[in-house]
Amino acid sequence: MSEKTPSWHGTTILGVRKGNKVVVAGDGQVSLGQTVIKGNARKVRRIGGGAIVAGFAGATADAFTLFERLEAKLERFPGQLTRACVELAKDWRTDRYLQKLEAMLIVADADTTLVLTGNGDVLEPDGGVTAIGSGGNFALSAARAMMPYEEDAEVIARKALAIAADICVYTNHNLTVEVIES
Repeated sequence: MSEKTPSWHGTTILGVRKGNKVVVAGDGQVSLGQTVIKGNARKVRRIGGGAIVAGFAGATADAFTLFERLEAKLERFPGQLTRACVELAKDWRTDRYLQKLEAMLIVADADTTLVLTGNGDVLEPDGGVTAIGSGGNFALSAARAMMPYEEDAEVIARKALAIAADICVYTNHNLTVEVIES
């Protein structure tokens, strides 16, 4: 079996945790090759009864399959985001159907932010910032640079995504922003 190498094109998803806020934000562009198909897709949404925010990069149908599976894990392990994500990652890594899914997720609740990949990774980012997608590194760099100077997580996320949209051709300025305050 060959190892999957993620190469997600067509989106930028950013998670920022600072103070009493966690923000997951993403752009709305959907591209097919070099063509923009849609500019206002919602790649960030609330799950788990609204207590969890999740954003995806990758194939839309695959991401929705993962959202459904994560919702089921959250029902089985209520209030245990990390455990639910680890259980999903185990299934994703071992189930032949799920192994073919091409997406990555950022999920966050009031206490934890995680990145999930098809390689079985459940990663908690350092420094309160994480990003996925083709514009992810641009947004990540911008957000990290702003962390010492800006107190509001939502302001950081919006400004960082604006920078990514100005640089990455697969990212636009049409944002979906979800905030959880603790």
